[in-house]
Amino acid sequence: MAGFFSKLLGKADSASAGSAAPASTDPFDADHGEASDAERVLYQSASVLMRYPSEEIRSFIPEFLELAREVNHDALVNAIEDVQRWYDSAPLEDIAGQYVQEYDLSRRHSFHMSYWTEGDTRRRGEALTRFKKMYRDSGMVTDLHGELPDYLPLVLEFTALVDSRAGRAALQAYRPSLELLRFALRDDSLAFYGLVQCICDSLPGESPQSSAEIQKMARPNPPSETVGLEPTDPRLLPLLQPSTPPTSARS
Repeated sequence: MAGFFSKLLGKADSASAGSAAPASTDPFDADHGEASDAERVLYQSASVLMRYPSEEIRSFIPEFLELAREVNHDALVNAIEDVQRWYDSAPLEDIAGQYVQEYDLSRRHSFHMSYWTEGDTRRRGEALTRFKKMYRDSGMVTDLHGELPDYLPLVLEFTALVDSRAGRAALQAYRPSLELLRFALRDDSLAFYGLVQCICDSLPGESPQSSAEIQKMARPNPPSETVGLEPTDPRLLPLLQPSTPPTSARS
């Protein structure tokens, strides 16, 4: 376990050392500082635990609990214990079925951060390209495992193991998406609520207490086109959008 912890922190330290945010208005270039030891444990634990349930993931839970206790992150301990209770509540096949229903089939709990801001629109390609650029600029070969590049567990793993400054900037850039996901998980009493709460708490600024406050966090430019969501849908936030509609989609 100690070896895993050293490996986790060693990777994060070596990747982040010497990185500096350039002068830019791009929120992905903002410098919110490197992740602390406790935050790296949080990001990696959440990255693994929020993926499709398996016996392998179940086997990691005691290790993640011990890591959280080592870095004195009590809220993370509680959040991991929530996931452990969920795994223990039913056979793995049933747990996996619940996961598919809540996170794959239901958009209410989408782990794809740009979905909350772009919905199913052509302009979403530009947002996904920005995540791809983040991975490419890190110099690391990133295996997306068939997921879109804005997939939250993937971004968290990148933040924990590759470049914590860049990853934290991406998470903060899509903070409204994380906060809306937090609200949805809380309201539906789902096991990942505590993990997402910890992620939000790790980022600069206090979490909003209402959807109206989340809207104020987003840019004022309204969406220009939607497919599958109405322009007034509160899940579709005008975040990180160009002032004029793009002429074509980019992937």
